[in-house]
Amino acid sequence: MKTLHLYLTRQILGSLVMTVMVFTFVLLVGNVLKDILPLLMSGQVSVGSVATAVGLLVPFAWVFALPMGMLTATLLVFGRFSADQELTAARASGISLLALVSPILLLSLVLCGVSALVNLDLGPRCRVAFTNLRFQFGAQMSAALLPEDRIITDRPGFIFYIGKNHNGALQDVMILMLDGQANLERTVMAPRGQVEADSVNKRLQLTLFDAKSIEANGATMLSQEFPIPLELESLQKAALKPKIEDMTFRQLWHELRDLERRIRLPVSLKNLTPEQLQERKQQFLEQRKDLTTPIVFQIHRQVAFSFACLGFTLLGIPLGIRVHRRETNVGIAMALLLVAVYYSFVLVGQALQHRPEFVPYFIVWAPNFLFQAVGAVLLWRANQGL
Repeated sequence: MKTLHLYLTRQILGSLVMTVMVFTFVLLVGNVLKDILPLLMSGQVSVGSVATAVGLLVPFAWVFALPMGMLTATLLVFGRFSADQELTAARASGISLLALVSPILLLSLVLCGVSALVNLDLGPRCRVAFTNLRFQFGAQMSAALLPEDRIITDRPGFIFYIGKNHNGALQDVMILMLDGQANLERTVMAPRGQVEADSVNKRLQLTLFDAKSIEANGATMLSQEFPIPLELESLQKAALKPKIEDMTFRQLWHELRDLERRIRLPVSLKNLTPEQLQERKQQFLEQRKDLTTPIVFQIHRQVAFSFACLGFTLLGIPLGIRVHRRETNVGIAMALLLVAVYYSFVLVGQALQHRPEFVPYFIVWAPNFLFQAVGAVLLWRANQGL
């Protein structure tokens, strides 16, 4: 039994290293060609700086490469193990499949721990370091003053969220205006806006179009144009703040708690009936949820990704045995198909991260539950010889 365990573990580890290296290279190519190669060809940066930038991207690529590599390794190894009748020989010796794969399942749990370290801390930190390095290289950053996909809290009295910023053309803008005690006075939402720099007065002129303004007492006002002047100095700090998707688990948790602390409903709302007050409180909770849902989604996404290796392993072992093929291309094709199914859930959740009514942070857990449940059933059936 010990010999079989060592044999399978060595086979899995060998295939895992190879496949992780291949997937890491494939995932790095896009970023290298888009962000780094043009700078190298133009002579703006040295080869050493490029190597540093590529090295910072590697942990971020491992977020996806580790689960994909484990899935491919189990499909390849157990496909060959079954095709060569080695599984039949092991069963003839009285060894059950569950006893045979126990070290592989243990290895998948170890990889879940490694994935958690990469997903929750190392990957986001390296991604932010790469972004800062690229900024130092002189790459154009159109969102330097009002960066997209960040919660901007550096300006007293305001909390900004910009969905998209294309050279000053804004989309999905949400601004919370607070009083001196951090109580919510007004919420302004607009599907689009425009920001222009006023270098003479050292300020930005932010103009929102088709804006909807909701006062603390629930009064609503619609404006075709809603101008907001902003000082430049208070926004320069936000340019260095990482995107929500690039934050570590600790940073996301701190950001969530900080927002909940900053945004409070005014203690007293005059001239409101109890029904109106209850309605205003409900509006306030919905507005706060609109702002915090992207952060909650990223927290769940990071944790859910950490368990992908276990689900892929549980599903990869019985599928590899059922396919009963030695060909590498068959195993890789199956792995890519399963990866596409898994990450399609993640993409759907990410597309809905600004729609709290769809509970997008539960969508990213769905493929884990699905793969682990189906994998456990298939593994049990394979153990029974069904």
